[in-house]
Amino acid sequence: MSDFLSDHGVLVAVVCALLAVVYGVVTTRQLLALSPGNEVMQRLSAAVQEGAQAYLRRQYTTIGIVGVVLFVALLFLQDIEVAIGFAVGGLLSAAAGFIGMNVSVRSNARVAEAARGGIGPALNVAFRGGAVTGMLVVGLALLGVAGYYGILTWGFDVETDEAVDALVGLGFGGSLISVFARLGGGIFTKGADVGADIVGKIEAGIPEDDPRNPAVIADNVGDNVGDCAGMAADLFETYAVTAVAVMLLGALQFEGNTDVVLYPLLLGGVSIIGSIIGTYAVRGDNVERALYLGLIVAGIISAILIYPITAWLMDDLGDISSTDVYLCALIGLAVTAALFVITDYYTSTRFNPVRSTARASVTGHATNIIQGLAQGLQATAAPALVIVLGIWGASELAGTFGVGIAVMAQLSLCGVIVALDAFGPITDNAGGIAEMANMPEEVRNITDPLDAVGNTTKAVTKGYAIGSAALAALVLFAAFKIELQRELGVDNVTFSLDDPLVLMGLIVGGLMVCLFAALSMEAVGRAGSAVVEEVRRQFREKPGIMDGTEEPEYGQCVDIVTRAAQREMIIPSLIPIVFTLIVGLLSYEMLGGLLIGVIVVGLFFAVMMTSGGGAWDNAKKLIEDGEFGGKGSDAHAASVTGDTVGDPFKDTAGPAINPMIKVANIVALLIIPLIA
Repeated sequence: MSDFLSDHGVLVAVVCALLAVVYGVVTTRQLLALSPGNEVMQRLSAAVQEGAQAYLRRQYTTIGIVGVVLFVALLFLQDIEVAIGFAVGGLLSAAAGFIGMNVSVRSNARVAEAARGGIGPALNVAFRGGAVTGMLVVGLALLGVAGYYGILTWGFDVETDEAVDALVGLGFGGSLISVFARLGGGIFTKGADVGADIVGKIEAGIPEDDPRNPAVIADNVGDNVGDCAGMAADLFETYAVTAVAVMLLGALQFEGNTDVVLYPLLLGGVSIIGSIIGTYAVRGDNVERALYLGLIVAGIISAILIYPITAWLMDDLGDISSTDVYLCALIGLAVTAALFVITDYYTSTRFNPVRSTARASVTGHATNIIQGLAQGLQATAAPALVIVLGIWGASELAGTFGVGIAVMAQLSLCGVIVALDAFGPITDNAGGIAEMANMPEEVRNITDPLDAVGNTTKAVTKGYAIGSAALAALVLFAAFKIELQRELGVDNVTFSLDDPLVLMGLIVGGLMVCLFAALSMEAVGRAGSAVVEEVRRQFREKPGIMDGTEEPEYGQCVDIVTRAAQREMIIPSLIPIVFTLIVGLLSYEMLGGLLIGVIVVGLFFAVMMTSGGGAWDNAKKLIEDGEFGGKGSDAHAASVTGDTVGDPFKDTAGPAINPMIKVANIVALLIIPLIA
């Protein structure tokens, strides 16, 4: 079996990737065969579909222009294989986000309709809708990496080292799509959400998802382009970049050993089988338990399947045994579980961080903001310690390569993780359609609990994405250092704090994260202000909206946030490319410091912003459920303010820092020929 995997490992990985794609196609057909509800529900769902498709088409057109420029640049900077890899990564990432989003926006009305039959059927439809996106993400990512590697090594007889180098371009293509999708989608969704909340909830006093709010369709569109397509692009590139980084690290550390290059592909491949089986474990009426049971089943089966693959392939690494490598994989799975538990604690309504933020709302807006910020800052400690322990354990067993294996194992559950994330916008939209279509109260009694759990799963999956991004960046940095040493022809390159150039780079790296977050927040503020003005205008000029005698102009708000997102995402998205290139041309020591600064500062900013924003969001929901004064109270008004501040934290700036970190590291790898 060992010889078979050595000779045909790429083919096995491709077959596993195709299984994920087939699962997505079959599940999509099953979902679309379900009833989408009555005419009103179908009309509302169609409006969300139209807005989401129009936005993504414009977004990908904008990205395409930037992509063509970078493709030409890579032809001169690297070679045709790297440039083609860049195009493959970008196209597959865009396809995963676009197809997954289209299934999600078609699932919302079907979830609302299924809710007539109880919580079990509604849960089944919502999760399967998310699972389509999840399996397409992991399937297309692995298909791209394994398929392109196989084409280069088999079809064109390219050497293993050169083929792995070409895959760095594929990772860069996925990362470019990701940073634009995360940022543009985040600006869209939170611009619409902030505008809808300020005028609808605070000024007009109408409920969330009220059809009288002109921004309600834009808000529902934003849930999909931000949380669904954005997370899909984020984890697609994290998965692809990590696989490439571990392959590159293995090729550099164990020259001539092709098994270490194949192992990450096979680890990801067998875990797809575990993830597919795990999706069938999600059933029952206890929503949160059912969802997490699916993840646990996927993790256990993946751990079992990884063992023989490790024993067969990783038995010839000198001082590192196959058992050491397997334990590294288990550490990655354990880090995933720990990050889930920690993020759940800081963002769930069941625990003290959210409850204390809600309690602080009783004494006003300022105390709500203070407590939310404090919880966000506090939420960085435990994930950082988990990541530190994970790095220590894996590096003790197998050095930096062991850390890479741990991250690859962590990302092996990516299919189920994205399914849990996409579950959030699907259930949110289902509740909105039920509200706007005036469906019976018993339907809302089903969709509201699903939506509440969806908010928690969205927050928890962001914590997972951040942790994996930080560890993936560490592996990329290690590969950068080894590649730089090889290019310079030296045995060791160090980045010491007593070197002024390194210290300068560290400061610039931290500056990049702060500037990126600031520009992202400002973009949401400007987009939200434009939506506020438009909603106020419609309420002023069409007084019949409030009594139902006039129809809101939903398309105006969709168009406003679409144009704002396209305009505002360009400059922040170029920060990790331009800064890294300029600093690299000045000094490779300074560039090393920059990468360290980006990783460390980026990790803490991302966790603080996503966890703090999640706490603000669920504190508002806790009050809306009747605690601390309930809807309409002063505490509720303060919590809405906190949630409005937290929205761009958790859904725009925070998540977009993940791909920004990796883009900087990949650009550093690609420009080594210029700086060495």
